[in-house]
Amino acid sequence: MSNIDVYVQHALTTRFEDLPDAVVEKTGIFLLDSLGVGIAGAGASLASAVRASAQGWGLGTGAHAWGQEAFETSAATAAFINAYQIHCQEFDCVHEPAVAHPMAVILATLMAEVESSPRVVSGRELAVAIAVAVDLAAGLGIAATSPIRFFRPANVGMFGAVLAVSRLRGFDAYQTRSALGHALGFCSGTMQAHIEGMPTLALQVANGARSAIMAADLTSAGIPGPQDSLDGPFGYLRLFEEQADLTPVAATVGTIWRITEVSHKPFPTGRAAHGGIVLLQKLLKQGLDIAVLESLTLTAPPLIHRLVGRPITPDMSVSYARLCFQYVGAVTLSNGTIGLGDYTGTALADPQIHALGKKIAVVDDGSLDPAAFAPQFARARMADGRVIEADITSLYGSPGDPMGRDAQIAKFRDCLHFGFGRPIDDVANTLIDLIDNLETLQDSSQLSRLAAGKDFHA
Repeated sequence: MSNIDVYVQHALTTRFEDLPDAVVEKTGIFLLDSLGVGIAGAGASLASAVRASAQGWGLGTGAHAWGQEAFETSAATAAFINAYQIHCQEFDCVHEPAVAHPMAVILATLMAEVESSPRVVSGRELAVAIAVAVDLAAGLGIAATSPIRFFRPANVGMFGAVLAVSRLRGFDAYQTRSALGHALGFCSGTMQAHIEGMPTLALQVANGARSAIMAADLTSAGIPGPQDSLDGPFGYLRLFEEQADLTPVAATVGTIWRITEVSHKPFPTGRAAHGGIVLLQKLLKQGLDIAVLESLTLTAPPLIHRLVGRPITPDMSVSYARLCFQYVGAVTLSNGTIGLGDYTGTALADPQIHALGKKIAVVDDGSLDPAAFAPQFARARMADGRVIEADITSLYGSPGDPMGRDAQIAKFRDCLHFGFGRPIDDVANTLIDLIDNLETLQDSSQLSRLAAGKDFHA
């Protein structure tokens, strides 16, 4: 059986009863987390402009954009906006070995699909759709053994989302491969935006979600697509990754569920900065005093230096600052942590933060693993000669060092407060309860309407 057929069969035949308990649990956990950060994205600096632009590309109804000033629009437009909002603050979950954010494209697409679907989609059906989608999205990332060139989260997320929507629409194997073939034609997005610190990264994620709906719609209209979009001579892995082998990954389908390998982001910044944030918090607890700090070095795998080793600059954009460890680290040293409210214009221009940030250096440890996030080591030198050190072997929020339930819920509530612009505990409590009981949820579209502040009466 070809690799694409393995994933197609997996998507079309898996039943809720086939999901191990851990898979059901993790699916609910990251559904809640991703819905929360998607709502929070409505409060991000460029969200209003993105929403206004997207509304101009075509009118429609059936699905909702989330958060404050929510509105109803077409499924494709809602998928675009909500995917942007999930990723635009770098707060969405990540599959570290795949170097991909699997839920941004997948959840935005699926919630737009279930809202606009002519049939009711249960929580059990949604859980299976998410699990099989993450298996493909993360699997494609794991298959790659060369450094990321194209913006992988957008493309692998789109393939996963298309696979899940194909299941929900009742496609057969040929139709599902066709939909994946249409998705191949829509692949795009490079790391240039990351290098320059531009907001286009989240727009590429948004485009992946809209394209997933479009690929399924074209297939529903009877338009065939290429049948070997993953491994074909001009398929995704040949064109978008320099070195990749999907076969050993596909062999684990149904045995290893990739949703169980996903990591939370405890802080709204690039995942590559999270290890350093925790290390700085450890140094602060050990007595680091920023008043006498002379220099601070973060030594980490090359991916960390590549993604967040950029210099702090006086005219940084919000997107640049989220991916700049000199800025993120300086805020952490000053405040003890970094949160959604730490990317205002005033904060970005703070001369004390800039002076502190320039004392921080990110050093490549020479590792040959292009996808490694750990180990990491921090050393702070004080003007009085004292040296304080700390190290980590896994990132906080990962399966090796997971966020506890209380921390997960606190993050979710903070996200809703930020995204609605006010405390909205009744909506938060309802969403938490519905997702905690996903197995008994009759209509999963209720989650998306609640995320838009609809269908709720306190």
